[in-house]
Amino acid sequence: MESNFFQDLQGSAKVHYLRISVTDRCNERCVYCFPQDLGFLSKKENILSFEEIYWTIFYGALRHGFKDFRITGGEPLVRKGTVSFIEQLTKISKVRSVRLSTNGTLLGLYARKLKEANIAGVNVSLDCLNPSLYKKITGGDITPVLEGIDECQKVGIESVKINTVLLRGINEGEILPLIEWASEKKLVIRFIELMPISYTGKISKENFLSVAELKKRLEKLDDLEPLEYKLGQGPAKYFRMKNRNAIVGFIGAISDFHFCDNCNKMRLTSDGFIRPCLGNHLEIDIKPFLRPSIDPFKIYKAFELALQRKPPEHSFRDNYNPGRVMTSIGG
Repeated sequence: MESNFFQDLQGSAKVHYLRISVTDRCNERCVYCFPQDLGFLSKKENILSFEEIYWTIFYGALRHGFKDFRITGGEPLVRKGTVSFIEQLTKISKVRSVRLSTNGTLLGLYARKLKEANIAGVNVSLDCLNPSLYKKITGGDITPVLEGIDECQKVGIESVKINTVLLRGINEGEILPLIEWASEKKLVIRFIELMPISYTGKISKENFLSVAELKKRLEKLDDLEPLEYKLGQGPAKYFRMKNRNAIVGFIGAISDFHFCDNCNKMRLTSDGFIRPCLGNHLEIDIKPFLRPSIDPFKIYKAFELALQRKPPEHSFRDNYNPGRVMTSIGG
């Protein structure tokens, strides 16, 4: 199916990481992500099929040098066929890695299949260990999440990381228990600043806790040694807590003014838009190049345009108002 147009193309050296949302549906209702009003959900006919996503990657992303991919949602595992699609991607010769971001509720069911699909890593959202607080934050049950993490380690998934959103006044008391639990499990834990990408509330001094402040708190309790090597494809800065032998990462999109300096990623939403930057409203609709038939050249050009128009930094600090909620964009 390839045309001569593609034979001599050279990919981009810097931007090589595509986060692919396969659904805007989720089986939890996190306070910082999923609004009470479900009016944002896309009609099913607007959600890309796995075949359409595959050809978007094949003719667009891979032709521009993308090598690393992350499957997100919503909750990606609620969509039937996600694991089979991951396996399909990992078999493409130019694909270096495929990873998954998940709330962990269905990992117990799919961990072994994900391992067999050659998943490179799994990131699990976990903002606390207290069951009642977990229920308050997510609306769900923490038990299957913890069991799913254990199952991932049991089947031998190489990289399992924990993502914790910092919520001042809500989960501050959970930070040290999470670090100690992660250390005991030999898991990497990353702390993420709250970002203005939800309709459920504005960032304020009452709910925002910066990673810079957290880092200072932890430095009073332990020696933090910067890691000499990079873990994964994302923007986290990693440290080892010497006495606790824990590896912690900090993702500070708001407080880190150099956060965007080495950005290597773009996003593909479940309803068919290329989004060059999470914190910028620019989106490029590729559905016209997929329906009623595949147009390889226009898919390629859409990615070229997205790369050309990728902003040098996000707009989160500029009184940013989200055009979409996070679960609609893709985690």
